[in-house]
Amino acid sequence: MINNRNKSVLDDSRIGRLLFKLSLPTFIGMFVMTLYNVVDTIFIGHYVGTLGIAGLSIVFPLQLLSVGIGEMTGMGGASLISRSLGAGDKPKAERTLGNALTANILLSVAMMIACLANPDFWLRLMGSSETILPYAREYMVIIIFGMLFMTFAMASNNLIRAEGNARVPMIGMIIGAVLNIILDAIFIIPLGMGVQGAALATVIAQLISVLYFMNYYFRGKSFLKIHTKNLIIKWQIMREILAIGIASFVRMVAGSISAIFVNRMLVTYGGDLAISAFGIIHRIMMFALMPAIVIGGGLQPILGFNYGAKRYGRAIRAIMIAIAAATAFGLLVFGALYFAPEPFIRIFTNDTGLIALTAYAAKRIFLGMYLIGVIMVGSLVFQSIGKALESFITAVSRPILFLIPLIFILPPLWQLDGVWWAFPMADGLTFLLTLGFLIPQLRELRHKDRLIKLEAQPGVSPRPKF
Repeated sequence: MINNRNKSVLDDSRIGRLLFKLSLPTFIGMFVMTLYNVVDTIFIGHYVGTLGIAGLSIVFPLQLLSVGIGEMTGMGGASLISRSLGAGDKPKAERTLGNALTANILLSVAMMIACLANPDFWLRLMGSSETILPYAREYMVIIIFGMLFMTFAMASNNLIRAEGNARVPMIGMIIGAVLNIILDAIFIIPLGMGVQGAALATVIAQLISVLYFMNYYFRGKSFLKIHTKNLIIKWQIMREILAIGIASFVRMVAGSISAIFVNRMLVTYGGDLAISAFGIIHRIMMFALMPAIVIGGGLQPILGFNYGAKRYGRAIRAIMIAIAAATAFGLLVFGALYFAPEPFIRIFTNDTGLIALTAYAAKRIFLGMYLIGVIMVGSLVFQSIGKALESFITAVSRPILFLIPLIFILPPLWQLDGVWWAFPMADGLTFLLTLGFLIPQLRELRHKDRLIKLEAQPGVSPRPKF
């Protein structure tokens, strides 16, 4: 919480140590949060089979959309909260908290209604074949009923972390993930509930996480309080939340749209087995992307606070340390997944044909993994400092500007291989685009830092920039 002690920590601690302090609990929490979807797939792969994995893979784009709602309201609110606290404006931070929660509820309910109106339409749109459809339908309907819990947990995670508290989000997600594993084991193995059991376990676990986060707010443990009056929409604040958070939502929407096109191409060029292979790769990718996402999440309160406080030198150091750390982790992940993917794949299935195809695809899809650090952190830099346009462009570039066109161009030329090669090519192009935005932003921050230092010197007037 940003009481006097935590505010001074954000303001004065060494950047590297502070980034580690905020990122480590977030990493632990996100690791167990990722287990929600991954554990479902592991149990389904071993106790239901290949079609069960394919069913979960078809539903995954919808889950990305729900995560996008949580991230949009959570990250948008968190960015504004951090900058408000950095500027010493606690009332605005609390109004932002209330409006972010209201937006989360309204958007989640709207999506639930839209999805439940005609589930089969959405599943076929996302690329489901008739053999996969029953498995996908059973999983989707239950997951959609629990969508509000997922989005609320995601939003609360970001909003609580914005006030400098990474411990509570970590504990809340650990509680939910451990419960999800236990319930998966009960519902799928002895009760034989299959994909329905996996979905029910996820929904119950997310509900418990939400209750834990609400206890944090309503038991008076938080620095920022939830007041009824702040739940009423203030359009100026709501617009700012959504303007900044839209990048997170668009990133998930773009990922969802690209996943739909990938699924449809996989059905055309590889059939149900290729869908299952990509489903496993997607789960592995969730862990592979985690270091960059977590480091970016740890960077957000540091960068937002120091940018709001006009301490641009610390903001620059935070960005550079975050990029270096995320890139180092990206290289480690690339080495593991490129040179030895099979042990990770066997966690999900014992099917030899599926293992062989998944390993072949992984060695191509993960070729650009070492570039992800710059891509993810770069996008979060713009989101943290309130640069909505730059954040939006960097968020949509990989899945929309590059991946989808490549998905249409390459498979007719290279068949199924074209789908796999589209991913590293999109990574390389996105890396170059992100650098094109990030380098000028760093120059701007350095210029502002120089002006602040000149203004602090008595009798020295800063030189105007022409």
